[in-house]
Amino acid sequence: MAFTTNCVHVLMLFVIITTSMFTITIANKDWPSFGNFNYTDWWSRFGNHNNQMNKTQQESKNIIVGGSQNWQFGYNYSDWAIKSGPFYLNDTLIFKYDAPNATSFPHSVYMYSSWRSFIKCDVKKAKMVANHTQGVGEGFKFVLNKWKPYYFSCGEKNGLHCNIGQMKFSIMPMFRPFWPSSP
Repeated sequence: MAFTTNCVHVLMLFVIITTSMFTITIANKDWPSFGNFNYTDWWSRFGNHNNQMNKTQQESKNIIVGGSQNWQFGYNYSDWAIKSGPFYLNDTLIFKYDAPNATSFPHSVYMYSSWRSFIKCDVKKAKMVANHTQGVGEGFKFVLNKWKPYYFSCGEKNGLHCNIGQMKFSIMPMFRPFWPSSP
């Protein structure tokens, strides 16, 4: 029985890793595919470039969460994250939202430590990283400074904004490529 359980865990881990790698490959439009790899051009793309780095590729970006929609109830942020990717290490997410008033919902930003609590929108197991007022004006800035999955949501109304309002998304920052994008 224990052997079967271990096999199931190993198989699940394999499926998760394979799916993640496939998703990252699809989401990262800037990286060349191996099917189009030109072996004669290998040295110019990956060889010594006299320590010249493409500075436009190396600089981190400021990314407004939701784009022009900002951080609001009813917008699909999981879809936004897929369409706005890839995200890279040291990029900064900017959460902008209105101050609480009679005509708008108050918002906040919570970060989850596990996929399970994120999927369930269990804000009791999440950490508040920005309160109602921190996203007003210039917005709340969060730097993706670790190579790990990040899970974000609005924690208002005990997870209602997360569950019903689609105010949640997850991202996995990638290492920034060291070569320029293909034309």
